[in-house]
Amino acid sequence: MSTQIIITLPDDIYQRAERFARLANRDVASILVDTIQLSIPPVSEDITDLEPMLALSDEQVLVLAELEMESEQDARLSELLDRQQSGTLTEGNRPELQTLIQVYQEGLLRKATALSEAVKRGLIEPLS
Repeated sequence: MSTQIIITLPDDIYQRAERFARLANRDVASILVDTIQLSIPPVSEDITDLEPMLALSDEQVLVLAELEMESEQDARLSELLDRQQSGTLTEGNRPELQTLIQVYQEGLLRKATALSEAVKRGLIEPLS
């Protein structure tokens, strides 16, 4: 299934995509689809249940700004990353590693969004 959308691109971005498409002997639309596909990481299904940052109270925003991965998950992620780096990660551990990386990335993005919102609301000072 596909959803058709209409977007407005800055001229220089469209021209870059057009030149790349010509070089690859492909159409611009397929180049843009592939680019979007590669640049947006997968996100858990339960993310759709999250309230928008603007709907959260100041207290909720500050709690999210301090968000950290659960210590057990963090320790397991570190262990699996160490195994991957040393070449001892098993194929059976790869899905677990990918899941933990996704949990980490989603939490980090949520935290960064909360920090940005907290600064906008004047709840915390911006970092220098």
